[in-house]
Amino acid sequence: MLKKGQKVFGADAKVLEKDALALTYSDLKGFDYVVDAFASPKAYQHIDVATNLITMFRENTATKLVFIIGASTLLDDDGQPMIDTVLKKYAGQPWIDAPVQQSHEFEYLKWIDNVDWIAATPQNELIEGPQTNFKIGGDHPMVNKDGKETTTIGNFAAAIVQEMTDPKRIRQRFSVVDA
Repeated sequence: MLKKGQKVFGADAKVLEKDALALTYSDLKGFDYVVDAFASPKAYQHIDVATNLITMFRENTATKLVFIIGASTLLDDDGQPMIDTVLKKYAGQPWIDAPVQQSHEFEYLKWIDNVDWIAATPQNELIEGPQTNFKIGGDHPMVNKDGKETTTIGNFAAAIVQEMTDPKRIRQRFSVVDA
């Protein structure tokens, strides 16, 4: 049975399954890319994992780190982080800590200038679905042809692979929306 990463990236993809907080440089040094798609009920661990990865790969240009960062980190029309609006609308919700911590994680990444990192952000709705057509953007929300802020998992994965095969956004974030 193929691991989930191999289902998305192909049967030849080298996949390591291990507790993200237990990863070592020896575990990861042979990879061209390390994708941090970490999820935990302890939201603060987003930053813990990111700082561990950054520490491991200081001044290493052979391995690039890809961080999956939520849509709350995008900027609204006024250039303000959308997390501000999300906090006002959903204050007290049990899930709110994850987007808050991912916002802190993205702010931290922007300070890092001696590690090759990329941040990838889907739109507000990341849904199951195949790769079809997608558009790449920057720091602001985008809508598809139907006016929805939707990204399928297939399109999101394809956009990440596209960036891996033709890197254009080192130490930057890009966002993805279905076309």
